[in-house]
Amino acid sequence: MELPQPPVPVLDLADQLSSKEEAELAEHLSRLEEETGWKLRVLTQFDQTPGRQVKEYWGLNERSVLMVADPRGGNLLAFNVGDAVREILPRTFWIELQSRFGNQFYVQEHGAHRAILEAVEVLDRCFRQGGCRVVPGLPQEQWILTLITSILGGIVFGFAGKPRQGEEVFNWRWALLISPLWFILFGAFGLGPVVARTRDWLPVVRNILGFLAGALAIYLAPIPQPAEDRQ
Repeated sequence: MELPQPPVPVLDLADQLSSKEEAELAEHLSRLEEETGWKLRVLTQFDQTPGRQVKEYWGLNERSVLMVADPRGGNLLAFNVGDAVREILPRTFWIELQSRFGNQFYVQEHGAHRAILEAVEVLDRCFRQGGCRVVPGLPQEQWILTLITSILGGIVFGFAGKPRQGEEVFNWRWALLISPLWFILFGAFGLGPVVARTRDWLPVVRNILGFLAGALAIYLAPIPQPAEDRQ
């Protein structure tokens, strides 16, 4: 198929972007390449597709990223990534980026144009700061999941620390014995994803409070006694 000459950084063959969005995005991508040396190109397609023409058309190389937006698959977004790009943006980053903005729920709620533009904003930020291990930003649903795991970690910690002898105040032995479990729930799955994705202290404080609330609730809850012990 005939492609516009001279080459443009955005090929919106599926009409996913308005004329204004397409022009602003093209300017954005050109500025990114000039200022950082990283080449990001965007292709939307549906019944029209240029296929492998785009590689030569855009001169894609190891410092290039091709973002393809095609609604026919299960996920709107797909990425073709150069070898040099993978050194600063690992495979797990691309999986998270695709699943966050390209999933059907996000596209239905915000539109394909927002999915494309938001993904570009993330890539711009990561290229300018020299790379990312995870996708910046903390979606509400992801934070809720970290809060739940923080509370679960607190419950495990509080249950392990319940006194099991008459004058015991806190059972540090059991709390330390099963520390790998509550620490993974609270640290790795509760605080870790939050700290890695945002500098906002509010979700961190909330997760800590969730951990403490879960621990305190189970710690203060009475332990059911066998029937024969109550007689």
